[in-house]
Amino acid sequence: MPKRVMQGVVVSDKGDKTVVVRVERRIMHPVYKKIIRRSRKFHAHDPENRFKIGDLVRIEECRPVSRLKRWQVLVEEASGQP
Repeated sequence: MPKRVMQGVVVSDKGDKTVVVRVERRIMHPVYKKIIRRSRKFHAHDPENRFKIGDLVRIEECRPVSRLKRWQVLVEEASGQP
């Protein structure tokens, strides 16, 4: 079974070897038929402490690294969000 890959923005880099990534998805409201944004935060493993707040990154499922970390950072897409 392939591993899930998601793209999001780093919102916290306070932890050692850990970043928190916010992943947004767009869904249609079932009643009002308007597109709305839903987001979720994932803790991801960053062994080199490379990524900073605002970086656009891809994360991939992996084995559990700690209590909250089940994702690892793959690659940096672009830097800085307005």
